Amino acid sequence: MTVHRFSRVAVIVTAILVSGFLPARAEDPAKSKVLTPVLQPFVESNSLAGAVVLVANKDKVLAVEAVGFADVEKKTPMTTDSLFWIASQTKPITATALMLLVDEGKVKIEDPVEKYIPEFKEIQFKGEKLKTPITIRQILSHTSGLPFKSAEEAPTLDKLTIKECVASYVKTPLTSEPGTKYLYSNAGINTAGRIIEVVSGLSYEDFLDKRLFGPLGMKDTTFWPSEEQVKRLAKVYKPSADKKGLEVSTIGALQYPLTDRKRQPMPGGGLFSTAADVAKFCQMLLNNGKVGDKQLLSEASVKALTTKQTPDSLKDSYGLGFSVGGGGFGHGGALSTNMNIDTKHGLVTVWLVQHAGFPGDGGKASGAFRKVAEEKFSDAK
Repeated sequence: MTVHRFSRVAVIVTAILVSGFLPARAEDPAKSKVLTPVLQPFVESNSLAGAVVLVANKDKVLAVEAVGFADVEKKTPMTTDSLFWIASQTKPITATALMLLVDEGKVKIEDPVEKYIPEFKEIQFKGEKLKTPITIRQILSHTSGLPFKSAEEAPTLDKLTIKECVASYVKTPLTSEPGTKYLYSNAGINTAGRIIEVVSGLSYEDFLDKRLFGPLGMKDTTFWPSEEQVKRLAKVYKPSADKKGLEVSTIGALQYPLTDRKRQPMPGGGLFSTAADVAKFCQMLLNNGKVGDKQLLSEASVKALTTKQTPDSLKDSYGLGFSVGGGGFGHGGALSTNMNIDTKHGLVTVWLVQHAGFPGDGGKASGAFRKVAEEKFSDAK
């Protein structure tokens, strides 16, 4: 019995050393519990159900705290391992996965999409053949002209396989000539997911597990929460009819039950995750692609992902899968989640909630968190 117990400990320790990350926890007890006092008033005013917030630098987690409730009605407290639908925060994860193939020389971001998906030659704008083909850079920077979604992606966005999604985009007229306008597009990022499948020979979800989530130790990041994870899933809330409080809602973009593997993975917004897992992804980028002693992603790819890729003629500032500007980069999600990598202060901030809007002053809560995070931790070593 003792031997078996020792073996399990050895395996866990080895896994931690290989991943290059320690479990998310407050590393400096003196600075713990500085985040939740700022957020508690929003919970007490019933404008925020609950949140998990995390602050890290490139080397360690500086603070991770939970406030409020995962289930307001049952008074189930939010915990630091609560699970959230991170929605469009999936987009930069998909873009990062594709850049792994760029690093291997199997893909170039200047390549036309039709090189990997020949059907894209059939796409038209205003009934005419495109003047220039859509490129990978354009689908990752929302300048391809593809719409947000196709008519066939209904009633939910996880109905079609990635291959079927792409086939539906081919039949959908573009909203503009490629490279001329910015239009936020799930379709473009879903197409990037299909390129990953074509080039790697793996399913999109298997590629993420093998090449990204495994090396990063993102054990709670998935398109299909398990029964155990569903128990940790924070409920969705929206403003009540009178706008003075909260009422329960659902994830309208996805089918239920969420555990059902008949649901399809969505590169543009299907992932569920935790603060600890999101932080590991962000730390890797803040550390210029390194995980421990391993260079998971090249510095050149990190730079491409996180610097402006939209044309100078457009006011929108978007990298490859990331919003960029203001001294950093990051991305939000449909239910008000957000991750931000602040290169000026060397900080990662993760804000996880499940809100389809906020009553009262609830919308100010994320800003209050970011402000105290910068004040308390920007000089942390």
